[in-house]
Amino acid sequence: MANNKIKLYAFNNLTKTLSFNIYDVCYAKSAREQKDYIAYIDEQYNSERLTNILMTVTDIIGANVLSISRQDYEPQGASVNLMISDDSLKPAQPAYSSTVAGDEIMAHLDKSHVTVHTYPEYHPDKAISTFRVDICVSTCGKISPLKALDYLIGSFDSDIITADYRVRGFTRDLDGKKLFIDHDITSIQDYIDKKTLERYDAIDVNVYQSNIFHTKLLIKEIDLQNYLFKTDVYELDPRTRLNISNSLRREMIEIFSGQNIY
Repeated sequence: MANNKIKLYAFNNLTKTLSFNIYDVCYAKSAREQKDYIAYIDEQYNSERLTNILMTVTDIIGANVLSISRQDYEPQGASVNLMISDDSLKPAQPAYSSTVAGDEIMAHLDKSHVTVHTYPEYHPDKAISTFRVDICVSTCGKISPLKALDYLIGSFDSDIITADYRVRGFTRDLDGKKLFIDHDITSIQDYIDKKTLERYDAIDVNVYQSNIFHTKLLIKEIDLQNYLFKTDVYELDPRTRLNISNSLRREMIEIFSGQNIY
């Protein structure tokens, strides 16, 4: 539909929301290694770096930043929230943000935003640690969050990805006809680079009549060295390598499928 350059009556009222989780899995055997891994992730993905990532997202989709709110948490984790608009929407007054008793409070004038939250996690009885990033890019108007999908996947160590995309509301053409979507899409995978897709097994669950699209991706190949924290793969005997690889794959499959393997 976008290729036909449909002329709209007034402002494009469609709300397009892309939200997804990205998981990074790591093998950290001892309690010290697990805590060091969490500290490493916390430093690598602190609120300052996450803000820079979201600023780039805003630039990619062609939006303007109205305000920024960010927070690092104890003992771990961070959040960043950007209020954005496209060129056709200008704020009537400055956006407002404040922090009260450690809680973020945002007041804003438009419906567009980009948010990210991080969740480093480990269990003392398991040797597998995980890092989850929740990202939501919601736009109102002609700009589309799908343009930033490849960049976001490449910004993190993405072992498992669950993505949701939905278009809500409607806009009108010059004749008053309602348009419930203003671009062609059959799958979120349409907007992921082919070279990126080759690295993953992917499945879709789409509800086309409601403009709801869901895609899950699982990394195909495991290079064990990339999953060992402070350990060289050549320090491990073949049986140990195999056991660790199996543990990592099991963890990924459980996250990908949303259920425990007994």
